[in-house]
This record gives sequence, C-alpha cells and structure tokens, in this order.
Amino acid sequence: MTSSAPQPEQLRFSSDGRTPNSPHPVLIYRQLLLAGGDYADAFENLFGSHLWPAQWRAGVYDYHHFHSTAHEVLGVSRGSARLMLGGEQGQEVAVQAGDALVLPAGTGHCQLSASEDFEVVGGYPVEQQYDLLRPDEASHDEAQARALKVGVPVSDPIAGTQGALVDLWRKE
Repeated sequence: MTSSAPQPEQLRFSSDGRTPNSPHPVLIYRQLLLAGGDYADAFENLFGSHLWPAQWRAGVYDYHHFHSTAHEVLGVSRGSARLMLGGEQGQEVAVQAGDALVLPAGTGHCQLSASEDFEVVGGYPVEQQYDLLRPDEASHDEAQARALKVGVPVSDPIAGTQGALVDLWRKE
C-alpha cells in the first residue's frame, strides 16, 4: 500500500449466533473531508470513482440489521451519531461528518443516537445488490453462508486499488 493512502481504523467482529459479521475487518476512515463544501456530493464522487456507486442519502436504521449479499460503504455527510457495529453485543462507534465506514457483508449495524442533521451517503460495489436482514438465530447460518460468498471488491471505496480493503481483505 502506498504511504499516501489513508490508513483506517480496523474493527473485527465474530458471529454472535444471530448476526453473521465477517472475517474481514470493518474499516473506519476518519475525517477524510476536512475542507468546506458539500460532503454528500464529495462522497458520491469519491465512491463512484472507485466502483462503489452511491445509491442513497439518509440516516442509518435505528434497529440492528445487516446485508448478506453486499458490502456497504457509509460516508457521513452531515452531523454526528453513535452507531453499534457488530450486532447487538457489538461495539459503539462515534462518527461525524467527514468519516467513512466500510462494512463487509454480514456486519451488523444500528444507529443508537444522532444529531438532527445526521446524514450518510450509502454505496455498494458494482454488481452487488444489497438485502436487508435483522439478526435472527433461525436464519443465521443461511445468511452467514451468503455473506461469506460475497466477493472482495476490486477497489477500496476511499483509496481505490491502493486502499486498505484491497490489502487487508485479500489476505483473509
């Protein structure tokens, strides 16, 4: 990886029997966008340039959920929030405008609290279509099997082919 590529925080979560999570680490890029301007447009352009086209602008659901058929990138375009990552017994993470999170397929996430203006831009790798599932013991094994089959993208949504995702997730 080049020294100019941003270095993300890494969080690892194991299955809890209800939320599959992933062997790949969650990547959290802090304060990517420090200059003024429209963070939503900037994230949409950045994600799209690395083959993770943005598909929506909104908050994060306030209930635990995950996607078993796609990886997800979230760019915080406004405000701040506390999120729970990794399922119901996961880890709380504070995020603010300018931060971005890359969630591998199967990773649980939920919004615990947020400022009134909180907004994220959500995107997925090209050729991946996301589903929306809630933690559940009965469907866990099938969801985990689907999540494990989701391929590693060709690029990191933040740093392209020089990004941490390419380096870290391909070693898993």
